[in-house]
Amino acid sequence: MFSQEKTEKATPKKINEARKKGQIAKSHELPGAFILLFVFMSFVMIGPFYKTKIVGLFGSLFNEWLTMEATPGNIMSLMTSLMYEMLIMLSPIFAISVLVALLANYMQVGILFTGHPLMPKFSKLNPLKGLKGIMSMRTVVEFLKAMLKLLIIGLVVFQSLKSKWGQILHLDQLPVTGLLNFVGGITLMLGIKIGVLLVALAVGDFLYKKYEHNKSLRMSKQDIKDEFKTTEGNPLIKGRIRERQRKMALQRMMQEVPKADVVITNPTHFAVALKYDASKMDAPVVIAKGMDYVALRIRETAKEHGVITMENKPLARALYDRSEIGDSIPSDLFQAVAEVLAYVYKLKGRVKSS
Repeated sequence: MFSQEKTEKATPKKINEARKKGQIAKSHELPGAFILLFVFMSFVMIGPFYKTKIVGLFGSLFNEWLTMEATPGNIMSLMTSLMYEMLIMLSPIFAISVLVALLANYMQVGILFTGHPLMPKFSKLNPLKGLKGIMSMRTVVEFLKAMLKLLIIGLVVFQSLKSKWGQILHLDQLPVTGLLNFVGGITLMLGIKIGVLLVALAVGDFLYKKYEHNKSLRMSKQDIKDEFKTTEGNPLIKGRIRERQRKMALQRMMQEVPKADVVITNPTHFAVALKYDASKMDAPVVIAKGMDYVALRIRETAKEHGVITMENKPLARALYDRSEIGDSIPSDLFQAVAEVLAYVYKLKGRVKSS
């Protein structure tokens, strides 16, 4: 019973499967909060650009457009000019919004393309399930978050306007330029303050969503065991795969035996095939080894291809125990192997001379 309690962290396989289905930890509020903050911060840098555009727009409106003749051609020209100017003014905001939104989403989930959440699910049409979702704890948490944001934003606006209350009471004494500067400055200040607060709240929301997501993916010990069996496969199949791999390795090893200079035997229990090329090797190399049945196969293969076989019980056992296939022989066995190779080369020389 206790093994079914979901107390274990999700495995990488389950996390990856959930990610492919679009089940990720993501706060939908984070991109919006970053967009608001960065757009208002951009006004600090490109404020003069907007001031020039707005003044030019209203100047043209009062100096030219209000005095022109109201003909279809003039009105079309006016609307085209207005749309062009608005497009120029809004393009920096649009570019910043798109870039920040992409970065904010990348920070949360990285690069992810999946259409699984878009697939139709008839279970979503169940009214009882919908009612249960409305009355769920998540809905209550979202409502409390919204109320908290409204409360905090209201307090920030009230505090900011309270500090400027003396100036607000004397706005009627300011010229139009001063009035616009004051309104623009306080709007910019409120936008940045609210943006910072919303970003802080959104980061907290993301951390909560991440905790909730990790909690939903938790597994029981039995789940982990079942996943391991599924991933690794049935023990019988694994055994068959290992046996097949062993046979393939044995086959590759046997293909190297004909290239050996000598096969040293025990004589029946062990067999080690050695090769030495003075131009390429610092010491003789073990290219095949085996015991019992494998040793018999090595001896038979060596005999078929004319490779000299020599019986040396202690040397064969030492080479088998202390060397792996592809390794050079141990340094303390150099002398014994050198004597064997010298004898082999001598025999080969006699065979050639005869």
